[in-house]
Amino acid sequence: MAEPGENEKIPAKESLGKCCSFHWRGKASLLMPLLTLPLLIHGILEEEPAFRCMYLVSNMALFWITEAIPLYLTSLFPVVFLPLFNILSSERVCKLYFSDTVVMFIGGLIIALAIEYSNLHQRIAMKTILIVGCSPRRLHFGLVMVTCFISLWISNSAATAMMCPIVKAVLSELHSQNIFTVFKTQEEEPMEEGDPPHPSTISMAFYFGIAYASTIGGCGTLIGTGTNLTFKGLYDTRFPKSETSIDFPIFMAYAVPLVVIVNVLLLYFSLQITHMGLFRGKSVTGQEVKRGTMGQDVVKTVIKARHAELGPMTCHEIQVTLLFILMVVLLFTRKPGFVPGWGDFLNAQKIGSGPPVWLPVIMLFALPTQYKFFKYCCGNPPFTGQSMDALLSWVYIHKNTPWGLCFLLGGGFALAEGSKVSGMAKMLGDSLGFASKMPNIVVEGMCIFIGLFCTAFSSNVAICNILIPIFSEMALAIKMHPLKLTLPPSLAISMAYHLPVSTPPNAIISGYAGIKTKYLAMAGILPTIWAFVILMLNSQWGKIIFPESSKFPDWAKNS
Repeated sequence: MAEPGENEKIPAKESLGKCCSFHWRGKASLLMPLLTLPLLIHGILEEEPAFRCMYLVSNMALFWITEAIPLYLTSLFPVVFLPLFNILSSERVCKLYFSDTVVMFIGGLIIALAIEYSNLHQRIAMKTILIVGCSPRRLHFGLVMVTCFISLWISNSAATAMMCPIVKAVLSELHSQNIFTVFKTQEEEPMEEGDPPHPSTISMAFYFGIAYASTIGGCGTLIGTGTNLTFKGLYDTRFPKSETSIDFPIFMAYAVPLVVIVNVLLLYFSLQITHMGLFRGKSVTGQEVKRGTMGQDVVKTVIKARHAELGPMTCHEIQVTLLFILMVVLLFTRKPGFVPGWGDFLNAQKIGSGPPVWLPVIMLFALPTQYKFFKYCCGNPPFTGQSMDALLSWVYIHKNTPWGLCFLLGGGFALAEGSKVSGMAKMLGDSLGFASKMPNIVVEGMCIFIGLFCTAFSSNVAICNILIPIFSEMALAIKMHPLKLTLPPSLAISMAYHLPVSTPPNAIISGYAGIKTKYLAMAGILPTIWAFVILMLNSQWGKIIFPESSKFPDWAKNS
């Protein structure tokens, strides 16, 4: 017998709606290439490679933004279509997927995983918190600052994922001791039956702090986030004759003072004001934070216990620390800019950023975690049959490395090269010539604003691949130094604070703590405003770091 309602006819409108909601990706994958097909037809009939390339760029942009198919698969479109459209050879395209920038990116990821593998990151976090203090405000400050520092050297997603369990452990202890409210009540934030309670306003300040701090910290170095390396690769690909090199120490000198240090301090005070009752001592939140200060000894006990569980620093951790320091020193001294580096003294081919990163990586797989086996070298049998583990396991690397990001970076570089060779880049640049009538500071502000706006709705690396080539051509069209219209927006693209889809740290805290998107969107308003102001100020600081950027360079005239 049929169940009640089994044979009831579903209204056509409702049926169509369900079909679209369940199968929209397949439909979009067919519709988007068809909608942009006139570009390809025009390019073929008129024999204009610029329009054939524009067809590819338009589709990649649409697929990246909608994610109708995985981002990483979209990034492989140039491998198929640039040769097919007679723009670049397969050999030339594929080389861009394993450039020096991509190799440096992979090496940086492996170094970051080595730090996690040795558990060194936990020791750094715990020790810093104990030094800073354990009252709610000091604890918040410590977590924000240590996350920002760690994110300078490892990916921002790894930094956030590492700090989330620490924040959860601290908040759980505070909840058990009833020091301050850790979760919202059902009346404040209704939740479905079976769902965990929603974090309170103060709890969200801790999660927002680590997510936003990791985003800010990632802006400080080339290896901190994929967006920085994407910018470097796009800039080097588009302007191979540039006399302004984007090297590790120069990039840090440009980004760290204002974009990282000042920005993270403003972030801390912003969250203190909006979420922890700073300057509002009589408010409910302010009173709870005050009560939490009285119970800071409980928090200190938890952190001390966690730190004690780690035991003394192991030989494994010491070696990883030394190799990490070696990597930083090699990157800094390869080509400092103000004095000759070790790369200049070697009688060799041009040395990029890849070798300084990969030398420590190779050593991670060659050195053992401990050296107890030495006592058997000159001793008598029986000898131990136990093998020595290396500082890093390839199985761990293979499992935890986001290899797809390499395709995402390489796809952007291939797209940029195809745009230049086909003439599409020049055509776009000429169409943006109207900006030459605007003051330079207005043009810079417009590019930064576009970067901040667009990155809120899609993956920041994908947005970087779309926008930076356009800004490069705009700079040539209006006779501005390309660095002024590409570097500030690339940093702006990293500063995504509003939605989970914008950047991995936002997605991690949303999923881990169950934070609703509306709270994330509201919390990101003030940090986004600060980001715009700081990037505008930093563009003036850039004139000191890159003095040649104040005028249109000769090498760009024929680019």
